[in-house]
Amino acid sequence: MTLQRQGVLGVVVAQTTLGTLGLCVIEAGTDPLSTAFYRCAIAALVLAVYAAVRRDLYALFRLRARVLLLALLSGVLMVGNWVLFFEAIRRSGIAVATIVFHVQPFVMVLIGALVFRERLRLVTLCWIALALVGLTLATGLFDASEGHGPDVIGILCAVGAAVLYACVAIIAKGFPRSNGAQLTLVQCLCGVLVLAPWLPLPPQSLEAGQWGWLAMIGGVHTCAVYVLLYNALPKLPTATAAILLFFYPISAIVVDAFWYGHAITALQITGFLCILLASLAITLKWAGFQQVASEGQ
Repeated sequence: MTLQRQGVLGVVVAQTTLGTLGLCVIEAGTDPLSTAFYRCAIAALVLAVYAAVRRDLYALFRLRARVLLLALLSGVLMVGNWVLFFEAIRRSGIAVATIVFHVQPFVMVLIGALVFRERLRLVTLCWIALALVGLTLATGLFDASEGHGPDVIGILCAVGAAVLYACVAIIAKGFPRSNGAQLTLVQCLCGVLVLAPWLPLPPQSLEAGQWGWLAMIGGVHTCAVYVLLYNALPKLPTATAAILLFFYPISAIVVDAFWYGHAITALQITGFLCILLASLAITLKWAGFQQVASEGQ
């Protein structure tokens, strides 16, 4: 099997597995803060063992102060992202929360324009506008068949999670090339410290079934998936990776439909396709390609 095929297989497996995250969150029956805490605690334990086996654990103690500070900041933001996303799933459902969360590429563009004063071209604004239209449709706002409007708080939580995740991605650009598993371990350890004082559900109050679902979230959806992605993505061209990453929301939609019967409507599918198209355009910089083509003519 070639390296590119290994990369494709790794990303598809990782993203499809991520689509079951919402199922585990709902079935665990724990509040968002507790879910995020146990995700961090379990993931940190497994990642520490993984790093120790690979003899990468000692590298954590050699990080420069600036890098460690950025890692801790990204950890706080990542934990906030998880808490908001879990709340969005609880209120809006798996499919809607996941679709809305995937507006984060456009949030990154807007943050870059505001913070780093990056210039926004007209065509980029058009793609962002298309994504906003898709976001509106995906929420079910105009879907009369439901008989009620979307959960506004749930939608705002998903958007807030996207904003925090975009900030983490921007901070990550300031890191030197390092092991992704180590960064995730730092983020999870940070999450344990931040969430421990606010933990609503102590370990002794959890049932065996809840521990099983939480172990899936921490061990599979965090450790295994992140390791798969970090190993697979460098083997793929940007265009291929950008397309394959959308296996996550597609998988989440399928899981929500088959497990809970929450099939999304035609308008919501249209909204998702708008977000997908606009995201690919932003990620692959289609505007830049068009500019090169026109200059060549």
